[in-house]
Amino acid sequence: MALQEIKQISIRKYLADLGIYPAKDSSRYGMYNSPFREDHNASMKVDYPKNLWMDFGANEGGTLIDLVMRMEHCSLHEAITTLERKYSCADAGTYQNADTPTSNFSFHRKNADSDLKSPKPSMTLLNVQPISNPALIEYLHERLISINIARIHCSEVHYSVNDKPYYAVGFQNDKGGYELRSKYFKGCTSKDITSLKRNNDHCLLFEGFMDYLSFLTIKKLQNSPVDVIVLNSLTNLPKVKNTFASYKSISAFLDNDQARKRAVRELESICKDVIDHSFLYSKYKDLNEYLCHKQQIQHQDLKKRSGLKP
Repeated sequence: MALQEIKQISIRKYLADLGIYPAKDSSRYGMYNSPFREDHNASMKVDYPKNLWMDFGANEGGTLIDLVMRMEHCSLHEAITTLERKYSCADAGTYQNADTPTSNFSFHRKNADSDLKSPKPSMTLLNVQPISNPALIEYLHERLISINIARIHCSEVHYSVNDKPYYAVGFQNDKGGYELRSKYFKGCTSKDITSLKRNNDHCLLFEGFMDYLSFLTIKKLQNSPVDVIVLNSLTNLPKVKNTFASYKSISAFLDNDQARKRAVRELESICKDVIDHSFLYSKYKDLNEYLCHKQQIQHQDLKKRSGLKP
């Protein structure tokens, strides 16, 4: 799928696929509640003809690729790969912006809403099995995740996009879908939280499942002794507000960025005792990056003590 084709995928369509619709809509643009923070003023504008977005509350915007990078906290390459697999080349026209002059697909405006609500699925789930693929095991080794822990909480998911087979480490969410990760892909079959109940009044909160696996690896635990919620995206935070209100305390292990600070403030308005554990890995992007660096330092120290060069 060419980069130009990816850039023409409709931002409006992408957001609709995530269940995000404009609070105010017109033929030329839509005003959305920002998916990055609590926003009651619908301050994010999506310009349909230009296929650009602008969040006036956060003073940031850009193309669809910029939006995916921002929402998924991923790299440029990961964003492009995600879009390429989600909107395959054969179906590219279906997902292009109808108002963009360079688009080779068009539809009547009266059909736009029905198209948005009934997207043609581009990903087919083929098989779910225990993790055994050498490439996935190597990927987990690179992330320094315990294979035994990963096998308890994740599966090897085989799926196809436009009849092309792929596989990834899959982490099931509450809708029965899977967050998918491999060395070359970051995506999902459906977007939702993952909640693990232990009937406890304390909850551990993680942004992504790699951070949850990192936590278990660091603590050398097969399972958490208390409740766990993995958001699988900060955009899912509003879904669990009522759930958080039932806890006496929350330990948050979120990414080190501005979105985390806003999320913690929002959590503090719901629960009196919120512990932001990001100070433990303040020099790193997230808990997994901290784990990788920690293991690297320990490995170098071991070599020094044994008289070997690091």
